[in-house]
Amino acid sequence: MTKRKRYTSEFKAKVALEATREELTTTGLAKKCDIHPTITSGWNKA
Repeated sequence: MTKRKRYTSEFKAKVALEATREELTTTGLAKKCDIHPTITSGWNKA
């Protein structure tokens, strides 16, 4: 069984900030940051 990845608050804030700029799609941003697209949208809502 694998453990879940933990992301720092700084990383989450950086990704959410990039998502609000709308320079990349959610999928493009997720690929860039090596995370799942649903994670980026969840952080952006928060």
